[in-house]
Amino acid sequence: MLKIANVVLSVIAGFIALSLLRVSQQKKELASWKALIAALVFFMLQEILGALRAFGIFSSPYLTHVVPTIVLALLIYALAIQLHINVVEK
Repeated sequence: MLKIANVVLSVIAGFIALSLLRVSQQKKELASWKALIAALVFFMLQEILGALRAFGIFSSPYLTHVVPTIVLALLIYALAIQLHINVVEK
């Protein structure tokens, strides 16, 4: 039951990512949000893969390591973009 809740919440996270994408297109200072949105989408993918593995539908040990690495890399990239925006504007 918990995995089903994770999948539902990850789909909701996908909808939130789409709404954030619209806002980030309008303002230059929100450029780092694009990387955060991509990280949110990969997090959603990770949760769905976890649910599929829990129910025995699909299992891939390769993807369980690669997707979190991509999420972490995107978070670091978003932080670097935001730091650059803050330094350039000051």
